[in-house]
Amino acid sequence: MISARVVAGADVLLLAPVRGLVAEVRPVLDGLAAFRPDAVGLGVSAEDLRGFVDYFVLADAEPVVPLTGNETNEVRGLVRFGEVRVPNPSFVEVVGWGQANGVPVAPLDPDEEEAANLFTQNIGYVELVRRTVAERKVGRSPPTPPTPDAYALAWDRQVAGGRGSRAYARAKDHHLAEEARRLAQGRGRVAVVVDRERFDGVRAELVGPAPAGR
Repeated sequence: MISARVVAGADVLLLAPVRGLVAEVRPVLDGLAAFRPDAVGLGVSAEDLRGFVDYFVLADAEPVVPLTGNETNEVRGLVRFGEVRVPNPSFVEVVGWGQANGVPVAPLDPDEEEAANLFTQNIGYVELVRRTVAERKVGRSPPTPPTPDAYALAWDRQVAGGRGSRAYARAKDHHLAEEARRLAQGRGRVAVVVDRERFDGVRAELVGPAPAGR
């Protein structure tokens, strides 16, 4: 996990665990406990957050989660660093931590419809084909860096390194930063939790100038 403190309408703690790795859960929860945020923002959509609550945090038993081919390949390469769970256990445990401690947890990513619009605006047919080919290639031969942190970054570079994919990622990170600023209004401390590969982009958006009128 990597973290940083920034000012974005409040004192913001940005936490970025490696997606899926169970060993990242404890550092995230310890970071939240030490920071004592007034609210937590997650880098997920509202639909995903409701799924975490309904099917994992409040459920008596966790459901079987079907994986896409890309997710299966990513997990296959990550398991050499330890136990892996889907969906991201760090996000699920953060939701549970918020409920247990009376801290609101809010989604910061676009909803499914807006995310689909951003995707089509930034990723055309050629880029989509390139991503598909890249996913298959990296699935056959996953990266083998020495740390899970480096693995997450290498996987993202190989799958989403095209110009359109980078533009789509920037659009999502910009939206997230705007929502984080809204969440921070009237609060002193806010934590933001995102997947590791989004750390640099989200931090840049958070420390950048807010839109006129803010």
